Amino acid sequence: MAASLLYFVAGIALLALGGDALVKAAGAIARRAGVSPFATGLVLVAFATSLPELSVNLQAMAVGDPALALGNAVGSNVANFGLTLGAAALGAPLLVRWKALPPLLVCLVVATLATILLGQDGRLTRLDGAVLLAAFVVVLGFAWAFGRNQPELRGEFAGFAGGRAPSRWELPRLLVAIALLWFGGRWVVEAALALRPMLGMESLLMGLLPVAIATALPETAAALAAARRGQGDLVAGHVIGSSLVNLLLVVGGMALVRDVPVPDSFLRFELPAALVFAALLLPMLRGGMQVSRAEGAVLLLAFVAWSGFELLLA
Repeated sequence: MAASLLYFVAGIALLALGGDALVKAAGAIARRAGVSPFATGLVLVAFATSLPELSVNLQAMAVGDPALALGNAVGSNVANFGLTLGAAALGAPLLVRWKALPPLLVCLVVATLATILLGQDGRLTRLDGAVLLAAFVVVLGFAWAFGRNQPELRGEFAGFAGGRAPSRWELPRLLVAIALLWFGGRWVVEAALALRPMLGMESLLMGLLPVAIATALPETAAALAAARRGQGDLVAGHVIGSSLVNLLLVVGGMALVRDVPVPDSFLRFELPAALVFAALLLPMLRGGMQVSRAEGAVLLLAFVAWSGFELLLA
């Protein structure tokens, strides 16, 4: 068990390092290619926090364990709101200026409802996957068009893309980052499969709790630092963007490759939990576009309660 835990922790560390390196290298390469800093920053804000989950899910699908991948994708959405956003707001109130975020949050709520409806027959088919992927493209286009009308945010998102001048080392750095993500995802999945019988957890619960929480911890630390710097837009944008990527791109991509079984309990508990956590943020963003410390505490306590409920169900 000690060896499996060591592999698990090492895998999480590789995922964190690889995700950070890939974002910086991709930002530099995009600037060299002439892509606008705002467009680059916008895409990276959405994808940056989903890279560890994406790597883990690709590895889980490769070893034939879609339940682990599905649990991680949806569990990560709950962790995004309850753990990452809750902890960040508890550390410092989050002032949100990006007017596209409430509509994007509504898109996430609708997408989660749609996923519940699509899974009523006990699976997500290739057609369902195509629908989710098409919805992601539409949502990304909407975010880009909406963001262009707020020049005051262009510098913040452009800054996230990185300010260093591109160099000839960016492509090798990108390849190293991909390798780190690949090995990190592989080690996490292998360790999770080894730990599963020792912990008495099924693959779905392993993805929902240990894997999802572990992959969220590095981003939670980064979100706390960003909150203290007053970058509420980046924190909220990360959380909502990452959740849309997990649900529409990751789950949709999984279903497009092969039909994904959806357990009945998943439709009754886990997906509705992800829906509730996203819906909790709607009144918070409408009330002055700020997530207060008290609201952060509510999100964090709700996450702890949900985790306890899942363990009791197991």
